[in-house]
Amino acid sequence: MSTMQNDPGKRNSTVLTEGPSRAAARSYLRGVGFSKEDLHKPIIGIANTWTEIGPCNFHLRQVAEAVKQGIREAGGTPMEFNTVTISDGITMGTEGMKASLISREVIADSIELVTRGNSFDGLVCIAGCDKNMPAAVMALARLDIPGLMLYGGSIMPGQLRQPDGTNKEITILNVFEAIGSHAAGKINDDQLEAVEAAACPGPGACGGQFTANTMAMAGEFLGISPMEITGVPAMSPEKANASREAGRMVMDLVRKNIKPSQILTRESIENAITAVCASGGSTNAVLHLIAIAHELSIPLTMEDFDKISERTPFICDLSPGGKYNAKDYQEAGGSRVLAQRLIERNQLHDNITVSGRTLREEASTAHETPNQPVIHNWSDPLKPTGGLVILRGNLAPDGCVVKVAGHERIHHTGPARVFDSEDLCFAAVERGDIKPNDVCVIRYEGPKGGPGMREMLAVTAAIKGIPELSETVALLTDGRFSGATRGLMAGHVAPEAQLGGPIAAVREGDMITFDIPNRQLNVNISDEELAERLRNFQPRVPRYQRGVFAKYANSVGSASQGAVTS
Repeated sequence: MSTMQNDPGKRNSTVLTEGPSRAAARSYLRGVGFSKEDLHKPIIGIANTWTEIGPCNFHLRQVAEAVKQGIREAGGTPMEFNTVTISDGITMGTEGMKASLISREVIADSIELVTRGNSFDGLVCIAGCDKNMPAAVMALARLDIPGLMLYGGSIMPGQLRQPDGTNKEITILNVFEAIGSHAAGKINDDQLEAVEAAACPGPGACGGQFTANTMAMAGEFLGISPMEITGVPAMSPEKANASREAGRMVMDLVRKNIKPSQILTRESIENAITAVCASGGSTNAVLHLIAIAHELSIPLTMEDFDKISERTPFICDLSPGGKYNAKDYQEAGGSRVLAQRLIERNQLHDNITVSGRTLREEASTAHETPNQPVIHNWSDPLKPTGGLVILRGNLAPDGCVVKVAGHERIHHTGPARVFDSEDLCFAAVERGDIKPNDVCVIRYEGPKGGPGMREMLAVTAAIKGIPELSETVALLTDGRFSGATRGLMAGHVAPEAQLGGPIAAVREGDMITFDIPNRQLNVNISDEELAERLRNFQPRVPRYQRGVFAKYANSVGSASQGAVTS
């Protein structure tokens, strides 16, 4: 009869595979190819967010195979399972984009369910884009078994042929901005087609410091993703070896019983925020890091981001606000070099990471490419403070987030153009109805009101694609922005319109003021007038009465608290 082998990593799965009473379970597993010997080893779950709908996750089957090889080489037995994922870029500007943030909860729940159901000894979550990465970390935090999150890697930049015969590097952001230029008559159909065809040359997540690469970097500084391995691009020749190393790494974590709760701490979250601010990362990091902290019962507020950003110079010249892409960041030396910079200023806590080394030890092994232009020195920052600021004021009593990387405006006052959905605003941009100095107000797109808090990249990129609007229009919303968004944009305005937040009271033509230095977002009417407008507020009838969207709307909390559902 089957007896347990003496491997210190086989803690949880003994209840699944060991002893005479587990013969039926072993029989099922042997039926799909696991041997008697396999079942006596530590069993490692491989949560794979593979899909063929879009490039971000398309290659993750190959990544998973390499991870499994590394686990087997280190004496473990991998068992792969899938979860869902949604492509933000493909669904952008449609009703389907509301599924994106909702999927974060579904992914975390499904990883938790399969892992608890199968009593895995360890877990590797392979993730490739915006929501499945924070979802993976949330699941690891809940489960608290040895494990790590492995990023599938960034896409390579596209090559757009220029009239002079040279090639220009582009990303998906150029496509969204070209849509705006096309709508304004600045480029023709053939020019738009050329950008569309060139922007995505193969698998991998969006190439700039958009949400995917922001959350991958955050994972490194949290310590839950292996440094340097994480940054290897999706189609790099080094990808397979890096993925195998992650498989071997998880076995070390399992045998030493190093759990996420030892890695994911208040200090490591502060490290991640610092890296996001120094790199000009996505506003979505605010939402996701607060949600991760919630899973760990660690108090974290929007103000924590503002405080850290205020003391952290912005030094990474990365798209969308800068010149370079994720592969350039990795080639420059990647997160180890950025960690080195931040340690020079005493801005990082020295936390343990999944490699078994501390963050300081990881930084000590950095190899910086001589004269690299991506990660600046402290003597030459892009801006003296970080890329994120938190505003309050009578329009956002519970706060909102603005990314200041990539634009220079710190004051703006203009007339409100009010839209009760993203679609209505986008149509107005395409019609030419938005004028210089306007403030586009997009509401009822919050966590409950949307539901799902969809991103506004279609609108913001269309505005950026129209030269006369690019540096003159501002936008605010109770929804979200893509990490690829640039310009003066305030997202996560809370409370949201569906809950009777002040954004629900804004009227066409009201003057709205952004005051970045004083951290204020205000509609320029009296407190009495604002209160009077809100006195008879009635929430809109929910757009969805059944199914997952309705379930989410009934359980989700405020964006200011991470839009979590528990």
